[in-house]
Amino acid sequence: MSIPLAEKMRPNNLNDYLGQDHLTGQGAVLRKMIDSNIIHSIIFWGPPGSGKTTLANIIASHINREFLQLSAINSGVKDIRNAIEIAENLIKEGNEAPVLFIDEIHRFNKGQQDALLSSVEKGILTLIGATTENPSFEVISPLLSRSQVYILKSLEKDDLKILLDKALGYYSSVYNEKKFVLSESEALLALSGGDARKLYNTLEIVVESNIKNDIINITNEIVLKSVQSNLAMYDKAGELHYDIISAFIKSVRGSDPDAAVYYLARMIEGGEDPKFICRRMIILAAEDIGLANPNALLLANACFETVHKIGYPEARIIMSETAIYLSSSPKSNSAYMAIESALENTRNFKNLSVPLHLRNSPTKLMKELGYGKSYLYSHDFNGNFIEQVYLPEKIKNQSFYKPQDNDHENKIKLWLNKLWKIRFK
Repeated sequence: MSIPLAEKMRPNNLNDYLGQDHLTGQGAVLRKMIDSNIIHSIIFWGPPGSGKTTLANIIASHINREFLQLSAINSGVKDIRNAIEIAENLIKEGNEAPVLFIDEIHRFNKGQQDALLSSVEKGILTLIGATTENPSFEVISPLLSRSQVYILKSLEKDDLKILLDKALGYYSSVYNEKKFVLSESEALLALSGGDARKLYNTLEIVVESNIKNDIINITNEIVLKSVQSNLAMYDKAGELHYDIISAFIKSVRGSDPDAAVYYLARMIEGGEDPKFICRRMIILAAEDIGLANPNALLLANACFETVHKIGYPEARIIMSETAIYLSSSPKSNSAYMAIESALENTRNFKNLSVPLHLRNSPTKLMKELGYGKSYLYSHDFNGNFIEQVYLPEKIKNQSFYKPQDNDHENKIKLWLNKLWKIRFK
């Protein structure tokens, strides 16, 4: 079986490793640890193709440790125990604890993660886990507390261009009788989505589709045509994983229940973790439906809890019901827009003083300084409301929440207008 281009191009040292300068650049925290040969257990959290596996390989090589590798997709407790046994034998022979790299560690259940814990605690092995999911939710607390979490980012355009140049240089050396011309790179970069592996896989498809030509002229049109005709390769290799979840999210947001259920079926058929799908539906319910139908968040959360209890195959029915409900709900992103606006304001103004009448006053001195003075207790007034200033003076007229045009928020708008008269008009 031929080795994929992505594997052939994998860097084997930090100087050739791109995209994570905040971790591996000169003077960066992880670079210092690696250079000092002192490595503790690590969790790499980042999007696909950001270099998690590559970085784990480089670390093990740099500190001259044995490198053991498991994938949580097709490994179980037996595989973990085998790795621990290998580690114990290596230590008995006078070697240092090996590095055990576990790809997609978030797919290990609690029992599988528990099986690792004792060996990590005793220093029998150094764990490096890779995950695309928030480890706070997916990695058990005892294991997480014994590991340092490092966040990796999607690769930037400049990094991807460097990778492209290296890959084309490789092809030129292998097929020295042919000429490789990169006339346009926009399609390659767009299809990669900041994912180095996806960039290489796409380029590989383009080259293999046109290898009969003496001159392989890579244009946006050629890239799109080659990828379209080889779409099955993407499915088989799992490269559409994030494209399909993206299509699912956009179908729900776009109020198309048929498309939502179709992409849901694609994910289920592909063996996608149901919790991954359900988490996305919870986010959708808050971000894209929000206050237009607050019950959507309740249903999405109930879906997550229920699916977590029962699993496949019955989980498909609950997820289908939720996807259809979310797709058919009125949409509003006002809650999302409100917090984004408030965060931007907070960054711009930094630590504005809380008005004195809203401050806590647990001591006599604070009361003498006016903390809490003149605060009006809403329940002492008609309708349990009295108009007063709550925001800091500098932004007292700022508006973050802007109700959108749907039945539920129209009622909210009327209610706020009734209370505040001018402010929410």
